[in-house]
Amino acid sequence: MAWQDHITTDPEVLAGKPIVRGTRLAVEFLLGLLASGWSPEQILASYPHLTADGLRAAFAYAAEAVGDEILHVVPPGAATSRGAA
Repeated sequence: MAWQDHITTDPEVLAGKPIVRGTRLAVEFLLGLLASGWSPEQILASYPHLTADGLRAAFAYAAEAVGDEILHVVPPGAATSRGAA
């Protein structure tokens, strides 16, 4: 399953946030439910128009998006020491 088959963006829907195709459920919203302790089963039961494939696609999209991130570690105090020079 390719997440691209299930995740879409449209500037007219939720300000262009990635959503599950055919719904108004943003990937961000679904991840927030999981972070709040909801199980995938609870999410699917509460949103019957969301399919298991759509939910898995949201996870796959998020995993790829996070994998593309570059983390820049700033040591404590680095921001204040720059202006002191």
